[in-house]
Amino acid sequence: MRLGVLDVGSNTVHLLLADVRPGGRPLATTSERSIVRLMRFLTPEGAISDEGVRALTDAVTRARAVIEDDDVDELLATATSALRDAANGPEVIARLEGILGQPLQVLDGESEARLTFLAVRRWFGWASGRIQLFDIGGGSLELAAGPDELPELAASVPLGAGRMTVRFLPHDPPGEDAVAALTAHARTTLAPVAERFAALGRPDHIVGSSKAIRSLARLAGAPMPGWSGTERMVLPRTALGAWIPRLARIPASARQELPGITPERTFQIVAGAVVLHTAMQMLGAEALEVSPWALREGVLLRYIESLSWTPPTR
Repeated sequence: MRLGVLDVGSNTVHLLLADVRPGGRPLATTSERSIVRLMRFLTPEGAISDEGVRALTDAVTRARAVIEDDDVDELLATATSALRDAANGPEVIARLEGILGQPLQVLDGESEARLTFLAVRRWFGWASGRIQLFDIGGGSLELAAGPDELPELAASVPLGAGRMTVRFLPHDPPGEDAVAALTAHARTTLAPVAERFAALGRPDHIVGSSKAIRSLARLAGAPMPGWSGTERMVLPRTALGAWIPRLARIPASARQELPGITPERTFQIVAGAVVLHTAMQMLGAEALEVSPWALREGVLLRYIESLSWTPPTR
Protein backbone atom coordinates (compact mmCIF):
# COMPACT_ATOMS: atom_id res chain seq x y z
CA MET A 1 0.00 0.00 0.00
CA ARG A 2 1.07 3.60 -0.52
CA LEU A 3 1.33 5.56 2.70
CA GLY A 4 1.88 9.28 3.19
CA VAL A 5 3.44 11.03 6.17
CA LEU A 6 2.87 14.77 6.40
CA ASP A 7 5.08 16.52 8.95
CA VAL A 8 4.02 20.08 9.74
CA GLY A 9 7.22 21.26 11.39
CA SER A 10 8.75 24.50 12.57
CA ASN A 11 10.82 25.03 9.43
CA THR A 12 9.12 23.03 6.69
CA VAL A 13 5.94 21.22 5.76
CA HIS A 14 7.35 17.92 4.53
CA LEU A 15 5.41 15.19 2.75
CA LEU A 16 6.94 11.72 2.42
CA LEU A 17 5.20 9.03 0.35
CA ALA A 18 6.32 5.42 0.63
CA ASP A 19 5.22 1.96 -0.39
CA VAL A 20 4.89 -0.22 2.71
CA ARG A 21 4.02 -3.81 3.59
CA PRO A 22 3.98 -5.82 6.82
CA GLY A 23 7.51 -6.82 7.79
CA GLY A 24 9.07 -4.84 4.94
CA ARG A 25 11.28 -1.80 4.71
CA PRO A 26 9.40 1.36 3.64
CA LEU A 27 10.36 2.34 0.10
CA ALA A 28 10.13 6.10 -0.39
CA THR A 29 8.59 7.20 -3.67
CA THR A 30 8.09 10.95 -3.22
CA SER A 31 9.48 13.65 -0.93
CA GLU A 32 8.03 17.16 -1.18
CA ARG A 33 8.94 20.11 1.06
CA SER A 34 7.56 23.60 1.45
CA ILE A 35 9.70 26.04 3.43
CA VAL A 36 7.67 28.09 5.91
CA ARG A 37 10.08 28.97 8.79
CA LEU A 38 7.20 29.48 11.21
CA MET A 39 9.32 31.05 13.95
CA ARG A 40 9.59 34.26 11.92
CA PHE A 41 5.78 34.54 11.98
CA LEU A 42 5.34 34.40 15.76
CA THR A 43 3.80 37.48 17.35
CA PRO A 44 5.04 38.86 20.71
CA GLU A 45 2.13 37.00 22.32
CA GLY A 46 3.37 33.69 20.91
CA ALA A 47 0.67 33.30 18.24
CA ILE A 48 1.22 32.52 14.56
CA SER A 49 0.49 35.68 12.55
CA ASP A 50 -2.04 35.85 9.72
CA GLU A 51 0.83 35.75 7.23
CA GLY A 52 2.20 32.63 8.90
CA VAL A 53 -1.20 30.95 8.83
CA ARG A 54 -1.44 31.69 5.09
CA ALA A 55 2.02 30.20 4.52
CA LEU A 56 0.98 27.07 6.41
CA THR A 57 -2.36 26.65 4.68
CA ASP A 58 -0.77 27.16 1.25
CA ALA A 59 1.88 24.52 2.03
CA VAL A 60 -0.68 21.99 3.29
CA THR A 61 -2.90 22.66 0.29
CA ARG A 62 0.02 21.87 -2.04
CA ALA A 63 0.74 18.69 -0.10
CA ARG A 64 -2.92 17.68 -0.34
CA ALA A 65 -2.78 18.04 -4.13
CA VAL A 66 0.25 15.72 -4.31
CA ILE A 67 -1.51 13.18 -2.10
CA GLU A 68 -4.58 13.17 -4.34
CA ASP A 69 -2.52 12.91 -7.54
CA ASP A 70 -0.44 10.03 -6.19
CA ASP A 71 -3.37 7.85 -5.11
CA VAL A 72 -2.24 7.54 -1.49
CA ASP A 73 -4.07 4.81 0.45
CA GLU A 74 -3.64 6.41 3.86
CA LEU A 75 -2.19 9.63 5.23
CA LEU A 76 -0.54 10.06 8.62
CA ALA A 77 -0.51 13.78 9.37
CA THR A 78 1.54 15.07 12.30
CA ALA A 79 2.52 18.43 13.74
CA THR A 80 5.41 19.23 16.06
CA SER A 81 6.57 22.03 18.34
CA ALA A 82 5.66 25.17 16.36
CA LEU A 83 1.95 24.35 16.34
CA ARG A 84 2.10 22.61 19.69
CA ASP A 85 3.37 25.71 21.46
CA ALA A 86 1.62 28.49 19.52
CA ALA A 87 -0.97 30.53 21.41
CA ASN A 88 -3.44 30.07 18.55
CA GLY A 89 -2.35 26.50 17.82
CA PRO A 90 -5.82 24.90 18.21
CA GLU A 91 -7.39 27.33 15.73
CA VAL A 92 -4.61 26.83 13.17
CA ILE A 93 -4.78 23.05 13.58
CA ALA A 94 -8.53 23.13 12.92
CA ARG A 95 -7.94 25.03 9.65
CA LEU A 96 -5.31 22.53 8.50
CA GLU A 97 -7.56 19.61 9.40
CA GLY A 98 -10.27 21.17 7.23
CA ILE A 99 -7.87 21.24 4.27
CA LEU A 100 -6.74 17.65 4.83
CA GLY A 101 -10.17 16.30 5.66
CA GLN A 102 -8.80 14.36 8.61
CA PRO A 103 -7.28 14.88 12.07
CA LEU A 104 -3.77 16.24 12.53
CA GLN A 105 -1.91 14.42 15.30
CA VAL A 106 0.04 16.89 17.41
CA LEU A 107 3.07 15.13 18.86
CA ASP A 108 4.52 16.17 22.19
CA GLY A 109 8.29 16.47 22.43
CA GLU A 110 8.82 13.14 24.13
CA SER A 111 6.78 11.35 21.45
CA GLU A 112 8.92 13.01 18.80
CA ALA A 113 12.03 11.71 20.56
CA ARG A 114 10.64 8.19 20.87
CA LEU A 115 9.54 7.92 17.23
CA THR A 116 12.86 9.30 15.99
CA PHE A 117 14.71 6.87 18.25
CA LEU A 118 12.72 3.98 16.73
CA ALA A 119 13.78 5.05 13.23
CA VAL A 120 17.43 5.35 14.24
CA ARG A 121 17.38 1.97 15.99
CA ARG A 122 15.97 0.30 12.88
CA TRP A 123 18.54 2.01 10.67
CA PHE A 124 21.52 1.03 12.81
CA GLY A 125 20.18 -2.39 13.87
CA TRP A 126 20.14 -4.34 17.10
CA ALA A 127 23.88 -5.07 16.95
CA SER A 128 24.61 -1.38 17.48
CA GLY A 129 23.91 -1.75 21.20
CA ARG A 130 23.12 1.28 23.34
CA ILE A 131 22.33 4.40 21.30
CA GLN A 132 22.36 8.05 22.34
CA LEU A 133 20.27 10.22 20.00
CA PHE A 134 20.47 13.95 19.24
CA ASP A 135 17.78 15.45 16.99
CA ILE A 136 17.44 19.21 16.50
CA GLY A 137 14.48 20.79 14.79
CA GLY A 138 13.22 24.31 14.37
CA GLY A 139 11.43 24.49 17.69
CA SER A 140 13.02 21.91 19.98
CA LEU A 141 15.96 19.61 20.63
CA GLU A 142 15.09 15.95 21.23
CA LEU A 143 17.33 13.54 23.12
CA ALA A 144 16.86 9.83 23.74
CA ALA A 145 18.98 6.88 24.82
CA GLY A 146 18.73 3.15 25.41
CA PRO A 147 19.56 -0.37 24.16
CA ASP A 148 16.09 -1.22 22.80
CA GLU A 149 13.56 0.15 20.33
CA LEU A 150 11.90 2.16 23.07
CA PRO A 151 14.38 4.48 24.77
CA GLU A 152 15.10 4.24 28.47
CA LEU A 153 15.00 8.02 28.61
CA ALA A 154 13.56 10.56 26.18
CA ALA A 155 13.49 14.33 26.58
CA SER A 156 12.60 17.45 24.63
CA VAL A 157 13.94 20.92 25.39
CA PRO A 158 12.91 24.22 23.71
CA LEU A 159 16.28 24.80 22.02
CA GLY A 160 15.29 24.42 18.37
CA ALA A 161 17.35 26.23 15.75
CA GLY A 162 14.53 28.48 14.56
CA ARG A 163 13.35 29.36 18.06
CA MET A 164 16.89 30.22 19.21
CA THR A 165 17.58 32.28 16.08
CA VAL A 166 14.57 34.49 16.74
CA ARG A 167 15.37 34.89 20.42
CA PHE A 168 19.18 35.15 20.49
CA LEU A 169 20.50 35.64 16.94
CA PRO A 170 18.10 38.06 15.22
CA HIS A 171 20.84 40.05 13.48
CA ASP A 172 22.63 39.01 10.31
CA PRO A 173 25.41 38.12 10.91
CA PRO A 174 24.85 37.53 14.64
CA GLY A 175 28.36 38.12 15.98
CA GLU A 176 30.31 36.58 18.85
CA ASP A 177 28.42 38.19 21.76
CA ALA A 178 25.09 36.79 20.59
CA VAL A 179 26.61 33.35 20.13
CA ALA A 180 28.04 33.52 23.67
CA ALA A 181 24.61 34.45 25.07
CA LEU A 182 22.96 31.53 23.26
CA THR A 183 25.67 29.15 24.47
CA ALA A 184 25.11 30.21 28.08
CA HIS A 185 21.35 29.79 27.73
CA ALA A 186 21.73 26.34 26.16
CA ARG A 187 24.05 25.21 28.95
CA THR A 188 21.62 26.35 31.65
CA THR A 189 18.66 24.71 29.90
CA LEU A 190 20.48 21.43 29.28
CA ALA A 191 22.13 21.05 32.69
CA PRO A 192 19.39 19.02 34.43
CA VAL A 193 18.71 16.96 31.30
CA ALA A 194 22.39 16.14 30.77
CA GLU A 195 22.65 14.91 34.35
CA ARG A 196 19.81 12.44 33.78
CA PHE A 197 21.41 11.06 30.62
CA ALA A 198 24.84 10.81 32.24
CA ALA A 199 23.36 8.41 34.82
CA LEU A 200 22.52 5.89 32.05
CA GLY A 201 26.12 5.04 31.26
CA ARG A 202 28.21 5.32 28.11
CA PRO A 203 26.48 4.59 24.76
CA ASP A 204 27.92 2.32 22.07
CA HIS A 205 26.83 4.68 19.31
CA ILE A 206 26.08 8.40 19.44
CA VAL A 207 23.75 9.34 16.60
CA GLY A 208 22.42 12.58 15.15
CA SER A 209 19.34 12.84 12.96
CA SER A 210 17.39 15.69 11.34
CA LYS A 211 18.07 17.88 8.33
CA ALA A 212 20.00 20.45 10.36
CA ILE A 213 22.45 17.83 11.63
CA ARG A 214 22.86 16.33 8.14
CA SER A 215 23.63 19.81 6.82
CA LEU A 216 26.23 20.39 9.52
CA ALA A 217 27.78 17.00 8.83
CA ARG A 218 28.21 17.87 5.15
CA LEU A 219 29.82 21.14 6.22
CA ALA A 220 32.10 19.97 9.04
CA GLY A 221 32.04 16.17 8.93
CA ALA A 222 33.33 13.38 6.73
CA PRO A 223 32.22 9.96 5.46
CA MET A 224 32.72 7.14 7.95
CA PRO A 225 35.69 4.85 7.19
CA GLY A 226 34.77 2.45 4.41
CA TRP A 227 31.91 4.63 3.12
CA SER A 228 31.69 7.29 0.46
CA GLY A 229 29.28 10.13 -0.20
CA THR A 230 26.71 11.25 2.36
CA GLU A 231 25.02 7.94 3.24
CA ARG A 232 27.09 7.43 6.41
CA MET A 233 28.65 10.59 7.82
CA VAL A 234 30.38 11.37 11.09
CA LEU A 235 30.41 14.84 12.65
CA PRO A 236 33.27 15.49 15.12
CA ARG A 237 32.55 17.98 17.88
CA THR A 238 35.88 19.77 17.43
CA ALA A 239 35.25 20.33 13.72
CA LEU A 240 31.74 21.61 14.44
CA GLY A 241 33.07 23.99 17.11
CA ALA A 242 35.71 25.34 14.75
CA TRP A 243 33.03 26.31 12.22
CA ILE A 244 30.79 28.24 14.64
CA PRO A 245 32.86 31.50 14.79
CA ARG A 246 33.14 31.47 11.00
CA LEU A 247 29.40 30.93 10.51
CA ALA A 248 28.63 33.73 12.97
CA ARG A 249 30.81 36.25 11.08
CA ILE A 250 29.36 35.81 7.59
CA PRO A 251 25.89 36.87 6.41
CA ALA A 252 23.18 34.36 5.64
CA SER A 253 23.43 35.09 1.90
CA ALA A 254 27.02 33.82 1.93
CA ARG A 255 26.33 30.76 4.09
CA GLN A 256 24.31 29.08 1.37
CA GLU A 257 27.47 28.93 -0.73
CA LEU A 258 29.00 26.60 1.87
CA PRO A 259 28.87 22.80 1.49
CA GLY A 260 25.64 21.32 2.81
CA ILE A 261 23.94 24.60 3.75
CA THR A 262 20.71 24.78 1.77
CA PRO A 263 18.83 28.08 1.32
CA GLU A 264 16.16 27.18 3.89
CA ARG A 265 18.85 26.55 6.54
CA THR A 266 20.99 29.66 6.05
CA PHE A 267 19.35 31.78 8.73
CA GLN A 268 19.08 29.21 11.49
CA ILE A 269 22.17 27.07 10.90
CA VAL A 270 24.28 29.13 13.33
CA ALA A 271 21.85 28.57 16.20
CA GLY A 272 21.58 24.89 15.26
CA ALA A 273 25.36 24.52 15.35
CA VAL A 274 25.67 26.31 18.71
CA VAL A 275 22.94 24.26 20.38
CA LEU A 276 24.21 20.97 18.97
CA HIS A 277 27.83 21.71 19.95
CA THR A 278 26.76 22.67 23.48
CA ALA A 279 24.61 19.55 23.84
CA MET A 280 27.45 17.33 22.62
CA GLN A 281 29.80 18.92 25.17
CA MET A 282 27.41 18.46 28.05
CA LEU A 283 26.59 14.85 27.19
CA GLY A 284 30.22 13.94 26.50
CA ALA A 285 29.82 13.25 22.78
CA GLU A 286 33.08 13.53 20.84
CA ALA A 287 31.38 12.81 17.51
CA LEU A 288 28.01 11.93 16.01
CA GLU A 289 27.20 9.27 13.45
CA VAL A 290 24.51 10.70 11.18
CA SER A 291 21.30 8.78 10.53
CA PRO A 292 19.37 9.39 7.29
CA TRP A 293 16.19 8.21 9.06
CA ALA A 294 14.38 10.46 11.53
CA LEU A 295 10.85 11.35 12.69
CA ARG A 296 8.94 10.70 9.47
CA GLU A 297 10.48 7.26 9.09
CA GLY A 298 9.63 6.55 12.73
CA VAL A 299 5.97 7.38 12.04
CA LEU A 300 6.04 5.07 9.02
CA LEU A 301 7.63 2.23 10.96
CA ARG A 302 5.17 2.50 13.84
CA TYR A 303 2.29 2.31 11.35
CA ILE A 304 3.79 -0.72 9.58
CA GLU A 305 3.92 -2.50 12.93
CA SER A 306 0.14 -2.04 13.24
CA LEU A 307 -0.56 -3.81 9.94
CA SER A 308 -1.75 -7.38 10.14
CA TRP A 309 0.91 -9.87 9.11
CA THR A 310 0.20 -13.21 7.48
CA PRO A 311 3.11 -15.65 7.11
CA PRO A 312 3.80 -16.74 3.52
CA THR A 313 2.44 -20.12 2.42
CA ARG A 314 4.86 -22.79 1.33
